[in-house]
Parts: sequence; structure tokens; C-alpha cells
Amino acid sequence: MSEATDVVFLGINDAGMRVYEWLCERDDTFVQAMLTSEEQLSTVEELQPDYVLSCGFRHIVPEAILEIPNEGCLNLHPSYLPYNRGANPNVWSIVEGTPAGVTLHFMDTGIDTGDIVARRKVPVDFSDSGKDLYERLEDAQVRLFKETWPEILTDSYTITEQGEDDGTYHRTSDFEDLCELDPDETVEVKEFLDRLRALTFPPYDNARIELDGETYYVEVDVTRE
Repeated sequence: MSEATDVVFLGINDAGMRVYEWLCERDDTFVQAMLTSEEQLSTVEELQPDYVLSCGFRHIVPEAILEIPNEGCLNLHPSYLPYNRGANPNVWSIVEGTPAGVTLHFMDTGIDTGDIVARRKVPVDFSDSGKDLYERLEDAQVRLFKETWPEILTDSYTITEQGEDDGTYHRTSDFEDLCELDPDETVEVKEFLDRLRALTFPPYDNARIELDGETYYVEVDVTRE
């Protein structure tokens, strides 16, 4: 029997926990540690894993850490790269009409710019809210990883490079700007509904408008006939 592959896992969200628990049950993989904060990243140097795997880790991993694993660092990103690199990809797929999906890619010094190992598109319906799509993307991330990890272990995957000028990128500040509704803005109905759908994520209050000194929060519920 071959030795298990050593992994340090970076994660904090639901999809990350599901992938972590699945890996812990496998005989061919040994999860050395699960890290959830920047302060813990020095553990990677101590453990010298074969891979670092990231899913739901909200911090940029320094280049010095990326260079440690023998086989590289992999990240599960909830977008169909190269579209919607960065923050809140579920929101921007709805707002901009770009393909939604999930991607497993190698990490480099850019933000979600590394070579793609595998990706899958996820359908978006006009009745979807940002929360609906987020949850569907989480499920798709877990499925994609389970399908692809055996290929990683046997080195039977194919790399797809990302072009520097391809795709889209968004910062957290872009999301914050999107939440501010201008009462004097002229906009098409479909475009406005898409924006409200994307920002609807109960119990969080995202879309907001100020009128007569008062702040109002806005959600939308689109129902198919």
C-alpha cells in the first residue's frame, strides 16, 4: 500500500468543512492540520505537506507559504474562472450575467489567477437570489473536489492556464458600492431586479437606500409562475 498524501487544509466555511471531513475519511490522504487564520500559516512550514488545500479561507496566502508544499497549493473557488475572481462571485454572476460555476485551481501570487485543474458551470435561474446561488455553488464545490481529488493523487489531470487579460475581478469594496442604491438613478427593470436578487441573502441586510434621512433595506423574492 502506498503512503498517504500529506495535506494541510485551509478553510472555514460550510463547503470547506465538508471537504475537510471527506478527506479525513480517506486512507490515501492524511490531513495534518486544519488552519482557519493567517496567524496559523507558519504551521505549513513546520509540517512540510505534499499539498496545501484551501476552501473558504478568507486570507491571501503569502508566496513564502505557497512555495513550501512538495506538490503545490490548491484552492476551491466558487466561480467559473477566469470569471469573478475575488470576492462575492455569486453576486457578480447574477449582476453581470457572467457564467456561474466552481473551479479547482493551483494558487499563485495573484488572486484566483493560478492554473485551472477542473471547473464546472452551475446554472442560474431568474428566480435565484444571491443566497440560492451561494448554496448551490457550495454543493458544486464539494462535488467537484470529490470528483477531482483522485485525479490529483494519480497525476491524471490536465492544466488549463488563465490568460492575464481574461475574465473579471471584484473587490469587497465593489460589493459595498453595489449595496448602496441611488434613489435618483435611472435603470432598466431587469437590471435592477438582477441587482436586488444578487444582494438578497437573508438574514443579512445588503441593499439599502436612504430617503428623507432614513435608511431602508431592500430584498426581492422572484417566484416562477
